[in-house]
Amino acid sequence: MTPITTTAELAAYCDKIKGQPFVAVDTEFMRETTYWPKLCLIQAAAPNAECVIDPLAEGLDLEPFLEILRDESIEKVFHAARQDVEIFNNLKAMPKPLFDTQVAGMAAGYGEQIAYDALVRQMLKIELDKSSRFTDWARRPLSEAQLTYALADVTHLAALYPMLKARLEKEGRLAWVHDEMQNLCDPAIYDVEPENAWKRLKPRRHTSKYLAVYKAVAAWRERTAQQRDQPRGRILKDEAIDELATQAPTDAGAIDRMRSVPKGFSGSRFGPDLLDAIKEALKDPDAYAPVIERSKVSASPAAGAVVELLKVLLKARAEDSGVASKLIATVSDLEQIANDDNAKTPALVGWRREAFGEDALKLKRGELALVLDGTRVRVVEVRRAPKANAAE
Repeated sequence: MTPITTTAELAAYCDKIKGQPFVAVDTEFMRETTYWPKLCLIQAAAPNAECVIDPLAEGLDLEPFLEILRDESIEKVFHAARQDVEIFNNLKAMPKPLFDTQVAGMAAGYGEQIAYDALVRQMLKIELDKSSRFTDWARRPLSEAQLTYALADVTHLAALYPMLKARLEKEGRLAWVHDEMQNLCDPAIYDVEPENAWKRLKPRRHTSKYLAVYKAVAAWRERTAQQRDQPRGRILKDEAIDELATQAPTDAGAIDRMRSVPKGFSGSRFGPDLLDAIKEALKDPDAYAPVIERSKVSASPAAGAVVELLKVLLKARAEDSGVASKLIATVSDLEQIANDDNAKTPALVGWRREAFGEDALKLKRGELALVLDGTRVRVVEVRRAPKANAAE
């Protein structure tokens, strides 16, 4: 098997698949030691043609394939798409419309975050050869075994897609998957703007001083990681950001006394820049601190118990509908519902409200009960006796 290594070959392949209803796509990349993922291979399979593209080939321009990804008349099929989508979003080619077979598998009853090889085994009755999974995809030349393994990922994906789509259409759940795909295609979740880096983290306090330093340190780390092309954690751990925001150090000695900051950090090449970022934020914390909307609903003393009941209800409803519970609601959703009937959470919107959210609110109101029937939990309606007439 010979991978595509020239722009002319790539353009010819892309001309061949234009007008096709879908193209299955997968990538091989490396990012263990870098901030930016290093794209090493692209695999593609449309109904009429398949190929392996070598993005590391000298002189190869990926633009013909990126145009296919931008073409909204062709559905792009991935499995566990998020990291692949991130790579193509960085290349200014958000793949729309998108179909993620992992999400589709969850909606079709194949379990929580089902792995690709497990889905292939269950649906296609094929056992995949995984021997090349952890090879060095950046090394050239690639072996025949590597290329065969890589191409199989998309040829099986192309076979899975129509089967999954037909099943979801029959069960009336295709729209559920499309809702999830809209979220996956939201550029905001792939935002790498340093000033927004704090949003991916979890600030523990809400004072202006704390939040200003928190935002400043997160932005400094993001900017430094990008410039040096190193993973964020190699620059500074998440817990160090919280400690720096809590202590708000303004000199090298204060930084060196912190437990979560590496020893000698203030004297490294990073120290002076970090201190400058902190001092700049402290000039006007109120102006620099991000505004975080805090819940107006205080936690109920019984909220913990309610969350546990909602977990049981979620499991029961997921089993009844044959849908992975994680696709319906998260623990965070349950916590919000436990404290607020009008919580702004996906579990109380659209198909999720129909599948679970409405019953969650009924359970809180005492209109539903959970009954153990052997080894299975049943959800039953509670029939309340009518109130006696006061005049009687």
